[in-house]
Amino acid sequence: MTLSRKNFLKNLGVTVLAVPMFSWQKQPIAPKLTIGLASYTLRKYNVTQLIEICKLLNIKDVAFKNFHLPLEATDSEIQATVAKVKEAGLNLYGGGVIYMKNEDEVKNAFRYAKAAGMKLIIGVPNHELLPLVEKYVKETDIRLAIHNHGPGDNVYPTPATVYEKIEKLDKRIGLCIDIGHVVRLGMNPIEALKKYGHRMFDMHLKDVDGVVAKSESIQIGRGVIDIPKVLKTLKELNYQGVMSIEYEKDADNAEGGLSESVGYVRGILDMIERY
Repeated sequence: MTLSRKNFLKNLGVTVLAVPMFSWQKQPIAPKLTIGLASYTLRKYNVTQLIEICKLLNIKDVAFKNFHLPLEATDSEIQATVAKVKEAGLNLYGGGVIYMKNEDEVKNAFRYAKAAGMKLIIGVPNHELLPLVEKYVKETDIRLAIHNHGPGDNVYPTPATVYEKIEKLDKRIGLCIDIGHVVRLGMNPIEALKKYGHRMFDMHLKDVDGVVAKSESIQIGRGVIDIPKVLKTLKELNYQGVMSIEYEKDADNAEGGLSESVGYVRGILDMIERY
């Protein structure tokens, strides 16, 4: 049963007697899921503003897009930005999405991640570059999570197209499943999570307003994705990575929709943890 935003808000203060309507049963104790931020959400904001918003929302884990840490930055410039982020108490766990269309871009992506102390690259390497990517993964011990981009993407449109290319590669090469792009293809994100979750290192948590290619990002809880079921599935899978919220709407005034999305996800997680 999909938990609508309206019903969620109505039921925030309900007692345990109301819980059976959600069909949630007790599960074995698992680590709490981690809410993070894909910095593309705040692409019109500078690093200082991003840090302040993360502090206000109590988000610790961030993956930087090149808006906040340019790919062409020198090692010293990268380290200066990272120091600022760390001083604020944030964890720059990854970078991306980083496109790799030639050997130089692969080399630079790993230089960039190493200089920043990132443990993960969220990337899109061309298929023919995967052997080179695997070489750098082995040399640096930096993991790579390949991102699916949905309709219009001819490289990795679905999690399945990622998995078929990486299945036999080093186990440090995995997936970043974007559930919004999965849904825009008319596919079930729960099935994707269950099928490929064992190789998923990162995910983009979002909501969309429809199940067609032209569907757009919307505040989490207002769209068509069954977010409670997504979160419950991640718990059942014992997912260890970050749920990186990517709110693509309202680029110039994203903090409102981001705040609402974070609040909704935290509310659902609290109910799952309790019951």
